[in-house]
Amino acid sequence: MADSDETLAAYRESIDNIDAALVYMLAERFKVTQKVGAYKATAGLPPADPGREAAQVARLRELANKANLDPEFSEKFLRFIIDEVIRHHERAKENA
Repeated sequence: MADSDETLAAYRESIDNIDAALVYMLAERFKVTQKVGAYKATAGLPPADPGREAAQVARLRELANKANLDPEFSEKFLRFIIDEVIRHHERAKENA
């Protein structure tokens, strides 16, 4: 029993490290997208870019396939992020 508890604890520690890395990566991504939103607002560009979004979804689905990750999940995940980014860009446009 003790071995399995140590094994489970090691797995969970790895999961915790991965979760922390994901949070920091998302934070970095949002720092950049906020700069994009500010730029779009001052340049008079629309908050959303459907062509770019479609290309990103297709790219992420391809990456997911290569990584043996469900492409539907990856698309939902990216769509959630894109929707949040657009919301930030709309707010930046309103405040410009």
